[in-house]
Amino acid sequence: MNKKLDYDFFHRDKLTVARELAGKIVARRNPDGGVIRVRITETEAYGGEEDKACHASKGRTPRTELLYGKAGTIYVYLCYGMHWLMNIITGEEGAPEGVLIRAGENYSGPAKLTKAIGVDKHFNGQSVCGNKEIWIEDDGKQFDIVADVRVGIDYAGEEWKNKLWRFIIREK
Repeated sequence: MNKKLDYDFFHRDKLTVARELAGKIVARRNPDGGVIRVRITETEAYGGEEDKACHASKGRTPRTELLYGKAGTIYVYLCYGMHWLMNIITGEEGAPEGVLIRAGENYSGPAKLTKAIGVDKHFNGQSVCGNKEIWIEDDGKQFDIVADVRVGIDYAGEEWKNKLWRFIIREK
């Protein structure tokens, strides 16, 4: 049986969580009781008001309030007015940081993944810890992890766009 990740897993630095979340499984229970499981193949870390690519770079606002919250909390936002993207808050309360679930097995982008598993604004503010509707599992499978630059954040400037804060799984 797969082990569900708990608060202690997410209550760590964004880079540690982002690296270790790559290869885990996001699980979503459908209204009919069935469970969809998709392996996370790519993640990206965001964090701190100093990170010009992080939503919190403009400070605390109603939109970014969840980023300052408890580790394990889901932060869902609308991208381009049509795509829901899912992040999980990491680290200490009051310090805005989290991990974007960037891709999954058979789903090459964050919007394709959230659409496939049925994640939308309903999940914003929920926790993946102890949740019966959505959670993250570890099935023990090991992967090589490659670090690369984050994607689609040219607006953040060279320093922030070139940080190796994206983590991609490779088969061993």
